[in-house]
Amino acid sequence: MKPTPSITRVLNPSVWETVSRNLLTKMIAEFMYEDIIQPQLIRSEGSFNCYLLELDNGVRYTFAAEKRLFDSYDVRGETIKREEKGQREPATNPIRFLLDLQGTIGMSEETTGHLIREYNHTLLADAHMLEHKRSREGDLTDLDYAELEGEMEGHPWITYNKGRIGFGYGDYLAYAPEQKQPIRIGWIAVHRDQTQFHAVDGVDHESLIRGELGDEQVDRFREQLEAEGVNPDDYWLMPIHQWQWDRFIIPLFAEELAQRNIIPLGEGEDQYLPQQSIRTFVNISHKEKHHVKLPMSILNTLVYRGLPGERTVLAPKITEYIKGIQANDPFLRDECRVILPGEIASLNYDHPYYSHLPGVPYQYLEMLGSIWRESIYTYLEEGEKPITLAALLHVDADGTPFISKLIERSGLSVDEWVKRLSDVILPPILHFLYRYGLVFSPHGQNTILVLKDHIPHRLAVKDFVDDVNVSDQPLPELANLSDDLRTVLRSEPPEGLCQFIFTGLFICHFRYLSTLLDKEKGYGEVSFWSRIRQTILRYQQEHPELAERFQLFDLLRPRFTKLCLNRNRMLDYGYEDDVDRPHASEYGQVTNALAEVAAKESIQS
Repeated sequence: MKPTPSITRVLNPSVWETVSRNLLTKMIAEFMYEDIIQPQLIRSEGSFNCYLLELDNGVRYTFAAEKRLFDSYDVRGETIKREEKGQREPATNPIRFLLDLQGTIGMSEETTGHLIREYNHTLLADAHMLEHKRSREGDLTDLDYAELEGEMEGHPWITYNKGRIGFGYGDYLAYAPEQKQPIRIGWIAVHRDQTQFHAVDGVDHESLIRGELGDEQVDRFREQLEAEGVNPDDYWLMPIHQWQWDRFIIPLFAEELAQRNIIPLGEGEDQYLPQQSIRTFVNISHKEKHHVKLPMSILNTLVYRGLPGERTVLAPKITEYIKGIQANDPFLRDECRVILPGEIASLNYDHPYYSHLPGVPYQYLEMLGSIWRESIYTYLEEGEKPITLAALLHVDADGTPFISKLIERSGLSVDEWVKRLSDVILPPILHFLYRYGLVFSPHGQNTILVLKDHIPHRLAVKDFVDDVNVSDQPLPELANLSDDLRTVLRSEPPEGLCQFIFTGLFICHFRYLSTLLDKEKGYGEVSFWSRIRQTILRYQQEHPELAERFQLFDLLRPRFTKLCLNRNRMLDYGYEDDVDRPHASEYGQVTNALAEVAAKESIQS
């Protein structure tokens, strides 16, 4: 065995201590937010409080943290100390913390063991990314959308955010988004009797595939099929990922290969970059071509990254439904000019045996399929530049936030830039909720901010398949929802529907953005959340006909059920292999910052 050059370059004491302390700091902050731990306040020092966490194994942790809105905490990593048997020293080891914590919180040995694996994978990726940050030259604001995605560091809330169970180190180097390694997508022929192809009106498989591969490549693939002694017209052409092919398709679809229901064809010519979801790929050879979503059955964050069969089949119909709303609504179409890159075609191949097994673990129903999504580049106008919302949380190795560079280049004040951000993102999302009883999951990965002159200009929302949800109330706008869409789209009670905005956007993204702007720009969190509240109130004032909906879907209520992501893995769901994908755990309540800032404004006035 020869040492991989990247190992000796990346894994050194300085890098490991830094990423370890960062992860430990994040764990303490998020575990406090989710009430997994309840440290004791021992004293106050200015804006910071000092806390003591006593654990059942006799170990004590102390640290300083600033209380934030949304019942959150900004922990100062350099203050964390661990004390055992009278020995007190700086704490930097997140795995040691997990082991110390296990008995106190009642986490099972099985869950702890698997979680150690996910944390080690996360730390390894963090070490790579820190080394890359320190050596990278140039300004991130100059990077293209697809390349910028490779700079992102994962989910801001989930502490095991790059667990990627199923990847070996070679897989990590080849396929992780932050490695920015272009790949060529593989292609197979799948028998039409075994496969479901669906598309929006005006799109057919032949024209779609010829547009993606080119006539010469398609004709070569057809010749290969003829050489196999089969009729090419009996097959669809489907893109696949090499990792999925090696580890799931060949081993688990071997009979289908033997029966010539699946026939390998080779690679296409275009190059693609993986995005943060790992399974979505942007064509960098021809940016106008579709983005491709492929199953990769690794366990990352909470779920396996396959493609759910029933949602894959209905992806084009969901796209037509959502885009039909926009096309007939002047506010969305003409005023907001919101961009909705559609999932315009899909292929799904059900496993011949797993699909007939009641109660089968969901991962075995998501192994083989593909979705084609419209390229964000095809929607851009002169001077527009797309970035995912997640990019706003990125911080360079020298401590400079990406958002700070955007604000400086825009020429706007911080307050005016935040106002533009709020005014671009919220009105279309609010309109879908209030007018149509429908929400997306507008977290940092699915929400695309379109900039112009470094200023928020338009909103784009992607990934309809997994993240469109509708109200369970008898709203007239939902009366004509077809039975198949009603079956596959999750319907939620009013608070549950609001949670996709409240938790998905406010807790999962804006909570961190407000802290970043406070620390780096001196823009206080009360000012930030007042801006968000003002945007919501202004929308409500401009749409008085929806007053009843504002009460039904009350985003300004004082408290919400607290949804928890780390708790789900650690204490509730663990590593079960169930029939359904896990969802966020519910535990207690969280104080709504939008209500708190209103109370502060009332007192001040």
